[in-house]
Amino acid sequence: MLKNAMLAGLAMTALAGAMTVVSGTALNAQTPAPAAATPAVLSTAGYLPRGGAPSSLALVPPPPEPGSAAQARDDAMAKTAVALHGSPRWDLATQDADLSFPNAAGTFSCAMGVRVSEADTPRLYSLMRRTLADTGLSTYPTKTKYQRARPFTVNGAPICTPAIEAGLRKDGSYPSGHVAVGWGWALILAEVDPEHAEAILARGRAFGHSRVVCNVHWLSDTDEGRVMGAATVARLHGSSEFRADVEAARAEVTAARARGLAPNRDCAREAVQLAG
Repeated sequence: MLKNAMLAGLAMTALAGAMTVVSGTALNAQTPAPAAATPAVLSTAGYLPRGGAPSSLALVPPPPEPGSAAQARDDAMAKTAVALHGSPRWDLATQDADLSFPNAAGTFSCAMGVRVSEADTPRLYSLMRRTLADTGLSTYPTKTKYQRARPFTVNGAPICTPAIEAGLRKDGSYPSGHVAVGWGWALILAEVDPEHAEAILARGRAFGHSRVVCNVHWLSDTDEGRVMGAATVARLHGSSEFRADVEAARAEVTAARARGLAPNRDCAREAVQLAG
């Protein structure tokens, strides 16, 4: 688990390597990576061409100024989140930090009430892997420009993934790439499985808030991460390949549900964690 979390964190600190090549697969990007790392978790190319993601510089404002009301809101939420260290909610946030597959594929399994795996829903599994690149990379022009310090560098409190703390210190906090990914997935999966859209979207918001719980993002980072996730999903709908995969994933989920394939997560435990 620690190894997977490390890979995920390193991936998010290197999401923007220009046409980074991993295992022979070219990845889409727009700006140089802020930290040198091999993003093993991004071994599948996205749908969008290089430069095809929406510009975060055009869509999100600058991060809150020190001493502003917006920063006071961020400070208050960070203080509340720090108190969750070691709680069941902290445990879920730690799991949400791991964007490697197959772990990440099961993120919305409980919300959908069905198993999500490479074996059982291969087109959905691939859809999630590919959109990880598109949504996460969309945040990097702004992250790179402002290089906002993360909350743990200010409050000195623990984070969910201490093994990658050094890399996170070098990677801008605003907006959150993790949140762009999670909210993008939520929007896509709500389209794939509209019957469970509300539960999926609620899980997507919780996934984003996990970054605050982990003490690695400010609340405003997550707000604007959702903006970029939504903007990227809107852009993805211009891709016929993406739309075809959404339709194929919808058929897979229907078939998996008909086969009675239960979620590949402990949903009772996840419910307790979300309530914490």
